[in-house]
Amino acid sequence: MTYCLALQLDEGLVFASDSRTTAGVDFVSTYRKLFQFQPTPDRFIVILTSGNLATSQEAVDRIRRDLDATDATSLRTVKYLFEAAQYVGRVLVAVQADHAAALRESGADGKATFIVGGQIAGRPPGLFLVYPEGNYIAASPETPFLQLGEFKYGKPVLSRIATENLSIDDAARLALVSIDATMKSNLSVGPPVELAIYRRDELKLARHLILDEQSALLKAVEQRWDHGMREAFRHLPRFDWETDAR
Repeated sequence: MTYCLALQLDEGLVFASDSRTTAGVDFVSTYRKLFQFQPTPDRFIVILTSGNLATSQEAVDRIRRDLDATDATSLRTVKYLFEAAQYVGRVLVAVQADHAAALRESGADGKATFIVGGQIAGRPPGLFLVYPEGNYIAASPETPFLQLGEFKYGKPVLSRIATENLSIDDAARLALVSIDATMKSNLSVGPPVELAIYRRDELKLARHLILDEQSALLKAVEQRWDHGMREAFRHLPRFDWETDAR
């Protein structure tokens, strides 16, 4: 499985992903799921991938190939970020369609889902979740985060804490907590963890970290969050009968 997430903030964007790919309990491998694109100086785009690995890799390869074409729509030619999401959706649909018959025959699921985020100069940063069918939804002030893959374990902390006015560094810490919660609950999600921070209007990454299982930062986040939750649990309100008994 996979877990990727992205947060949209007043200060910019945060992207995070695990790197574990599984095809059964006896085949675990590591592949990056975060890809950066700066085809022209006036734009910076990040794509997170989830789903069938072969589909994801071919789609990313086609996106890279299209950057060299002079007469084709690409991340280089779109004028709005939502057009980048539309374009990525068309690439996803095309890759899946090319292999649909073989996938049906083998009983395999060839679907993939992407997050597309970034900024084109003169326009605000944005995030889009692109579905296998090619359509998309955008992050919003009410829901300033998007997730891919095995997201249910990492969502509660995002739902409680994530807001657009969260500082970008706090959002990056929140992303690591969300990833850690997922890794604790699902062995198919695992390190290295990739974390990327994009500040509004800079058109380049401000920070890019790859944290393996020996990372002191990753271990410290896990230990302090675990300790904090235990302390919060200890201080929950007592039941009436507990108070009366005293």
